[in-house]
Amino acid sequence: MLEIRWHSRAGQGAVTGAKGLADVISTTGKHVQAFAFYGSAKRGASMTAYNRVDDEVIMNHEKYMKPDYVFVIDPALAITTDVTINHKDTTKYIVTTHLSTQDLIKAQPKFVGKEVYTVDCIQIALDTIGRPIPNTPMLGAFMKISGMYDIEFFKENMNRVLAKLPQKIIDANMVAIQRAYDEVK
Repeated sequence: MLEIRWHSRAGQGAVTGAKGLADVISTTGKHVQAFAFYGSAKRGASMTAYNRVDDEVIMNHEKYMKPDYVFVIDPALAITTDVTINHKDTTKYIVTTHLSTQDLIKAQPKFVGKEVYTVDCIQIALDTIGRPIPNTPMLGAFMKISGMYDIEFFKENMNRVLAKLPQKIIDANMVAIQRAYDEVK
């Protein structure tokens, strides 16, 4: 079973991102979950979202997991929160930050010896979408790191997921996904 944990602040799109990823995955015949855990449930509060993916029906509905991937879409949380909790030796971390991977590891020693990737999803979102909502760029970076799906297949399906939005916003999200795919290090 593949498990993903998202660390963000309410309003940054982690729940929407987790649900969008689940929607895309569900089209491939896999079983998937997307859910969230909120603290105070107000904009700006720290929160986590989760995905589980498996070929079999997923009976586990607990928030506890040993994630294969951890997405940190608010850069401050990489420093102020222990995003490495319950990790596996093989857990991969994708962190939105303006720092290089080496500088991030210097700033947060808990990342030493771990597989960490960085990309500035917030700046990408600002440049493309015009708002600091880094969820779709994070998914673009995930497609690159995981190799789960071809980026064109993923963008085509995200187009469908985002269909209720104005075309201008959909197009901007596609650019954001591609840019994070290209820029993740």
